[in-house]
Amino acid sequence: MTGRLDGKCAIVTGAGRGIGEAIAKVFAREGAHVLVTNRHAGRGEKTTRDIVNAGGTASFLEVDVTDSAAVKAMAGEAKKRYGRIDILAHNAGIFPSTELVKMREEQWDDVIDTNLTSAYRAVKACLPQMIKQNYGRVVITSSITGPRVGYPGWTHYGASKAGLNGFMRSAALEVAKNGITVNGVEPGNIRVRPANTAAGREHEESMTPAIPMGQLGEPEDIAYAALYLASDEAKFVTGQTIIVDGGQILPEAPSGIA
Repeated sequence: MTGRLDGKCAIVTGAGRGIGEAIAKVFAREGAHVLVTNRHAGRGEKTTRDIVNAGGTASFLEVDVTDSAAVKAMAGEAKKRYGRIDILAHNAGIFPSTELVKMREEQWDDVIDTNLTSAYRAVKACLPQMIKQNYGRVVITSSITGPRVGYPGWTHYGASKAGLNGFMRSAALEVAKNGITVNGVEPGNIRVRPANTAAGREHEESMTPAIPMGQLGEPEDIAYAALYLASDEAKFVTGQTIIVDGGQILPEAPSGIA
């Protein structure tokens, strides 16, 4: 099936690499006009070029999601360029690792602001246009870390992602009457670091044994879940999340992995 987002305007935040890049490219392949946003211009511009070179429609806007004025301007620019805001795929986020006993308050604040408060900014900025249209799809990238599981060094990250799930459920209730759905995807361990780097190899070797399917996921695995939630096929789904983790949260104990 192709053309599932034909003519729709989609904003994708954090689209410079990894999951956000994959979401932007999959949405464009399905016919969306994509506003690619990222705080690093070089990465976002590359994603945009890749989409255009593949025959899709996309343009780039440099956006720091911790800047309220920039996020508000993002919504205005999407309306200006494409006439509508049909889809917001809010993916921007960071995942530094710091043990709680060593964590400084500014480190906590940075993760909460970038991962959680940014969702409030982005969704609030896009809602007036979606309400005016009586149509909208909000898809937020959450995580299994926080809502389902924990991991040492990620108290701030886990709190931010668990917060996203609570945010999206209440937001979904508020805008359901306006033809707007609010949903999320909870990725497990996804191959976002290059496998030919030391960090990439270390991450893959440490996490693969915990995944029943025996491998890390790919960014496109998350993008296709986001595509479903952004499409009209999911018009009666709201306030929900889809877990995409290769079965990682299922085993009761390590011995449960065959």
